[in-house]
Amino acid sequence: MQIDDTYKTIVAPTEGEYSEKRSKFLAFAFPVKDLEEAELYIEEYRKAYHNARHVCYAYMLGPDREDYRAYDDGEPSSTAGRPILGQINSNELTDVLVIVVRYFGGIKLGTGGLIQAYREAAANALDKAEVVVRTIDVVIDFSFEYPSMNDVMRIVKDFDATMLEQTAYGIGCSMSVRIRKSQGEALQNTLTQIPSVKIEGDIKENMED
Repeated sequence: MQIDDTYKTIVAPTEGEYSEKRSKFLAFAFPVKDLEEAELYIEEYRKAYHNARHVCYAYMLGPDREDYRAYDDGEPSSTAGRPILGQINSNELTDVLVIVVRYFGGIKLGTGGLIQAYREAAANALDKAEVVVRTIDVVIDFSFEYPSMNDVMRIVKDFDATMLEQTAYGIGCSMSVRIRKSQGEALQNTLTQIPSVKIEGDIKENMED
């Protein structure tokens, strides 16, 4: 079975804008690593735009794109957060937060008008973003006896794995390497063909910085 070990995100924050019947929608897209970072942006923009009628947002987190939220901030249900999230999904992005600030222009837009406005504002910000494809990596920790060093190093080099840490103690050594998820099991199986190699713990997932 082929493992999908890539994901798409944006490189840097971008801004967009959309106007409809005197209502102004300001959109801001951010790359975020986790919920804590997303919440810091949300709090910052709530304070910065405290005089706006609504500060709505949506985010998608994680390589599996299963951690997400859409928030309407007082707009009719699913007329703000859902359209914003829809734009993140249509671009197949993750580790992304989009905030859309609305300044009410005095004319109600109706459900359809709101959905379109929030969708277009979010799309405007994301259209300006540089999208990058990154890899989902795994970290493998293992130990081995010093005489096996050359064999271990040859395998690590052949798999183009990244050395994270190496420690020597007496005749023993320990090593931590990072490699693309799709190659992790093969690297582990190849290493364990060396008699002295012992895998320490489970393979740990690590999204590329």
